[in-house]
Amino acid sequence: MAQATARHILVDTETKCEELKKDIEGGQDFAEVAKKHSSCPSGRNGGDLGSFGPGQMVPEFDTVVFSADLNTVQGPVKTQFGYHLLEVTSRG
Repeated sequence: MAQATARHILVDTETKCEELKKDIEGGQDFAEVAKKHSSCPSGRNGGDLGSFGPGQMVPEFDTVVFSADLNTVQGPVKTQFGYHLLEVTSRG
């Protein structure tokens, strides 16, 4: 079965998500932004979600994680939890 590793940042609003995406694209470190702004407990670990397979995350995540280019910031991705920035770090 396919596996992926990814990290994410979870915030309450699409506007905040867009602002953080611009910060990262402008050179700020994804992990540091996650530690500072993510409301998910994974933020403490730089947003690292570890390794997972299809169907283990919400459908909106699966769609992005198993199709997006590696090491590029994706989002905002809206789920029932809020708005996410996602970065797929490996897939195999």
